Amino acid sequence: MRERTTIVRESADGDATAEAQPAEIPSRSLTSRVTALLGSRAVRVVFVLATVALGGYAVADQWPQVRSGFADFGVGALLGSFAFVLLSLVATMQVWRSLLAAAGSRVPVAPAARIFFVGQIGKYLPGAVWPVLAQMELGQAQRIPRRRSATVAVVTMLVSLAAGLLTAAVAAVAGLTGSATGGYGWAFLATPVLLVGLHPRVLNPMIDRLLRLARRPPQEVPLTGRAIVVATLWAILYWVLNGAAVWLLATRLGAADGRTFLLATGGFAFAWCAGFLVVLAPAGAGVREVVLVASLSPVLSVGKATAVALASRLLTTVGDLLSAGLAAWVGRRRGHDHD
Repeated sequence: MRERTTIVRESADGDATAEAQPAEIPSRSLTSRVTALLGSRAVRVVFVLATVALGGYAVADQWPQVRSGFADFGVGALLGSFAFVLLSLVATMQVWRSLLAAAGSRVPVAPAARIFFVGQIGKYLPGAVWPVLAQMELGQAQRIPRRRSATVAVVTMLVSLAAGLLTAAVAAVAGLTGSATGGYGWAFLATPVLLVGLHPRVLNPMIDRLLRLARRPPQEVPLTGRAIVVATLWAILYWVLNGAAVWLLATRLGAADGRTFLLATGGFAFAWCAGFLVVLAPAGAGVREVVLVASLSPVLSVGKATAVALASRLLTTVGDLLSAGLAAWVGRRRGHDHD
């Protein structure tokens, strides 16, 4: 009689089931090993420490250049800009949360904030995959299938990118063309591709095809056109709020031209999109500042536009870290209350 051993095999929904197999069959597939590694507590702790360290380094690295300009901005403008940044983070969480609900997982605000904001700090690592992996693992606490988490995370990025490019295109009428794009005007070429790709008749078959390639079953609830539109509206609000944050700083430095709000909003959106498409730049570092400075050049000198761009980066980084920290703290408190 051949000796048999029990192995753990991942089900389609990401759940683990035990079944007996002959001893000569490997005890775990490569996929199961990778999933177990990513889901381990040690890896989660290292992930959080690494991303917080990189985010903190970004703040420290920018601080000497921004400190001299803070006196010109004033406390009121900085606090007002930071308030817009925090509101924009809520809006971008709603992009993800609305798509997740449309895909079949309705998550209350508090746990949704923990999954989204803690996962989002992964963007400070090179590559766009880390927030996706983090949300896949954090979503397990809310019984969100990994394949659904991954699908929604990717669609959220595509919706945000499409909405950002559309917002920047509207701002083009205010002078956001040519040199004002910082040499990254080619990013606009992605707009028609994204708009076509987000149509449900294209998006859902594409998602199901990718799931089949990953040997996973198709979506239980295909995304509808209404879900994409709602998510896009939330994404546009995100860009407008961030534009308001930049506009407030720019006007404090003397940008009184009527085009400033459009330039700030479209410039920030386009800067983020360009930074996202340059995948080797963690959180678009460097790329975003170059584009935002170029976008503000019609209304500010290079020196003042640079101060605004660096202050914007600092405030958004602090906002990311603060929102992740608060969401994790609230989640821990709620967990203790239920014990």
